Amino acid sequence: MMRALGILAVAAIAMPIAAAAADNAVTVYGGYRGGGGFTDVSTGQSLNLEGSGAIAASLDFAIDASRQYQFFVSYQDSKIQNVPATTGGAVASGSSLPTSVTYFHVGGSNFFEGQIGKGGYVVGGIGATLFQPGQSGYSSEWRPSMNIGLGYQWPLGERVALRAEVRGYLTLVNSDSELFCSGGCVVNIKGDVFTQGEALVGLSARF
Repeated sequence: MMRALGILAVAAIAMPIAAAAADNAVTVYGGYRGGGGFTDVSTGQSLNLEGSGAIAASLDFAIDASRQYQFFVSYQDSKIQNVPATTGGAVASGSSLPTSVTYFHVGGSNFFEGQIGKGGYVVGGIGATLFQPGQSGYSSEWRPSMNIGLGYQWPLGERVALRAEVRGYLTLVNSDSELFCSGGCVVNIKGDVFTQGEALVGLSARF
């Protein structure tokens, strides 16, 4: 009798754990991220980051029936247009500087219909942005950032689903500071924030 009660107790504990585990997910995305830019302090010239394709991945862990924690990474390979020539720089005036922008965020999602994995949801997170110039002589830069977005998920089966998301990103850059400095500076920027928008489509697998 005691053994049977013990088995039932373990089963009672294991059932919600198993249910929660089924609401965990890993998702791989592809999409497009729009521009963003800076202003050169010395010339007042706009320095725009080209819009380009983006890839992303998220890892979600269930909190309850409608909410998940999320670890999110999104990467874009682009270039800054019309970079001015500077002492120690490795690019000519008016040319472009290859630059990647990667977001590393921790946050969460909340499904409107109250059931993880189905319907619309709001998503967001905070973390850091990594700017990486693709040219020798310039340093990478980390800046604090956040994102917020909306999404919709269509189940394709018991454990596979399609996701569509739009996200907005805001990165704190620090007004009138130097960016990408390594012996010389490519950009003396003016402004407090760097903003981007992104549209993503992803395939999600629950586990």
